[in-house]
Amino acid sequence: MAKQKRPQILVTGAAGALAQQVIQRLRDHCDLVAVDFREQVYLGDDIPSYRIDFTKRVFEDLFRRYQFDGVIHLGRIQSSQLTRMRRYNANVLGTQKLLDLSHKYGIQRVVVLSTYHVYGAVAYNPALIDESAPLKAAGLSSDLVDSVELENLANIYLWRYPDLNITILRPCNIVGPGVRNSISTLLASERAPVLAGFSPMMQFIHIDDMADAIVLAYKKPVRGVFNVAPDDWVAYQQALKLCGCTRIPMPSVPPVVPRLLLKALRLKSFPSYLIAFFKYPVIIDGRAFSREFGFRPQRPLREIFHFYRENKKPV
Repeated sequence: MAKQKRPQILVTGAAGALAQQVIQRLRDHCDLVAVDFREQVYLGDDIPSYRIDFTKRVFEDLFRRYQFDGVIHLGRIQSSQLTRMRRYNANVLGTQKLLDLSHKYGIQRVVVLSTYHVYGAVAYNPALIDESAPLKAAGLSSDLVDSVELENLANIYLWRYPDLNITILRPCNIVGPGVRNSISTLLASERAPVLAGFSPMMQFIHIDDMADAIVLAYKKPVRGVFNVAPDDWVAYQQALKLCGCTRIPMPSVPPVVPRLLLKALRLKSFPSYLIAFFKYPVIIDGRAFSREFGFRPQRPLREIFHFYRENKKPV
């Protein structure tokens, strides 16, 4: 009997902790190729790894050489990284090139990582936001435009090329060991800013659970957009308290005041474009993903906060 061919999968964003967790889960039964446009990372002799700008011609050579069956696109650059123009090029033009090549070379499965930030934080958000809610972030902050455009682009390809089997995931705050995003940096700090009079409800998902969710999504080719979140949440100031952070209250009005204070204190972990998320709750409904993919987060908030309490880094 002929030996069954192992799936060949391209994983982008390989320098990030989440991509590396996904790679660990897939490496035993898939042939993987890892790419990142920031740096080349060594993931073992069995996984070719490249530092490549997706918009350059050399990126297409990978598709010719490896004949991918699927793509897991985790290479979204966060708004706190790079300049706005470089970020736009990486997130929007890079993703467009990736999807064009996926279509050209007959890829049959694409998973795209987005973010719950695309919903935007406003005072009149519904109590539980489902996947049909409008993406308001672009109108609220120019720093989130590329996140929304990346999503819009993926949505266009989702409907135009059904054979790509695109699934877009919108997770809540991803936290845990190795995560370097804004919220993780805050939870890991000795002192963390809060906006006086505000403590919005927030959701957190452990990096291990998020990696499991991505692998589940990849293995079941269901097209569509899905929120990924546990069904519990906690107030921001309570989360800081449980992580052992000293809270630093800051005036929230006029809006320029917290921005100036953050600049003076050099608190990069509290970027001004995310200030609204520390004012208003953005609670997403993850039930559709849980139902469709049989997903149940294994790491409770208690475990997440214990990790940050035991692993403090000065800001």
